Amino acid sequence: MAQTQTTPDTTPGTPETGRRPSAGAVLARALRGNLRQYGMLVALALIVLLFQFWTGGILLQPLNITNLIQQNGYILILAIGMMIVIIAGHIDLSVGSLAAFVGAAAAVMMVKHHAPWPVALAAALLIGALAGAWQGFWIAYLGIPSFIVTLAGMLLFRGGTQILLQGQTVAPFPKGFQNISSGFLPAVGPHTNYHNLTLLLGLAVLAVAILQEVRGRRRAASYGLEPLPAGLFLLKLGAITVAVVAFTLLLASYHGVPIVLLILGVLLVGFGYVMRNSILGRHTYAIGGNEAAARLSGVKSKRVVFLAFVNMGVLAALAGLVFAARLNAGTPQAGINFELEAIAAAFIGGASASGGVGTVLGAIIGGLVLGVLNNGMSLVGVGTDYQQVIKGLVLLAAVGFDVYNKRKAGS
Repeated sequence: MAQTQTTPDTTPGTPETGRRPSAGAVLARALRGNLRQYGMLVALALIVLLFQFWTGGILLQPLNITNLIQQNGYILILAIGMMIVIIAGHIDLSVGSLAAFVGAAAAVMMVKHHAPWPVALAAALLIGALAGAWQGFWIAYLGIPSFIVTLAGMLLFRGGTQILLQGQTVAPFPKGFQNISSGFLPAVGPHTNYHNLTLLLGLAVLAVAILQEVRGRRRAASYGLEPLPAGLFLLKLGAITVAVVAFTLLLASYHGVPIVLLILGVLLVGFGYVMRNSILGRHTYAIGGNEAAARLSGVKSKRVVFLAFVNMGVLAALAGLVFAARLNAGTPQAGINFELEAIAAAFIGGASASGGVGTVLGAIIGGLVLGVLNNGMSLVGVGTDYQQVIKGLVLLAAVGFDVYNKRKAGS
């Protein structure tokens, strides 16, 4: 008796039934796969709505949005570098002191030695790279724990700042250097009620974002993965459009895009691409997830860790320059607690204490959560003592949520 051969069902669906899952099931699966990041996005939106109501609409005023970006730019820069270091399974306690040291060095070069500000900026970034390489060498090649090395670096760079400045504030800086933190894109085109260049930039960002989403959906389908249903996908595109347009109009109705926002945009796109698509990014995740297994797989773990700290040094230097430009001075008190803010932003944004987990976008989201909390609480008159308590509880809740998810997945 001949047996009838059945053709396997290749329609994407559940293994048991072969039927296409419902839109709700697909959405639930997508949410579970990105729970921390989506959760922080929702939390950020709720915090914004709360303080928008609590402050009587002041929070989302164009002037306050611009101030929020400029006040937190240096922390967001540090958070990107810290996220990468934490993904690699390490920590850096020296970034605040290094930022202060680089700001002091730039101040001495520009004010006391009259160096052109572009030369001082390039030299300062080089100092940051060398400082990161110094610490990365001890950590990657000599095997000293990053906690100890960067704790020593924190003391070393803080002392170096005091020596460079001799306990005094050094100021003022050239106008071009100040624009790194307080400048805006120039106004071009006919006079309107909006900043024309900002409107064009917003439209370009929106077009690129939608194109990326469409390409990602097509790529997922070509790999046989399960894309979002058409209705949910259109809803996602609509949400992106509303967010980009609203943010663009807010900025364009004031002075336009701040220079520091352009810097953050370049860093977000550049490091996001590296961590998602490059070999170096994948190796960084592999080392943080399981360094021994990564090494056995041929990953040059020492080189990757070394480069992570060199990168952190450069970003700490950039953050120090942005902060010094905002103050228009090099001061011995700069950089205090910057490392704690950066670490908190990374963990709130989805980093795992065990390494191997996190995204560059998550670091930005975590930094914005802290920035909106600081700004909102200041607007409503919450004292700095209570602000510290609230931020500590937010950090504890974020890390506790991560631990809970891991235990739930393990069980």
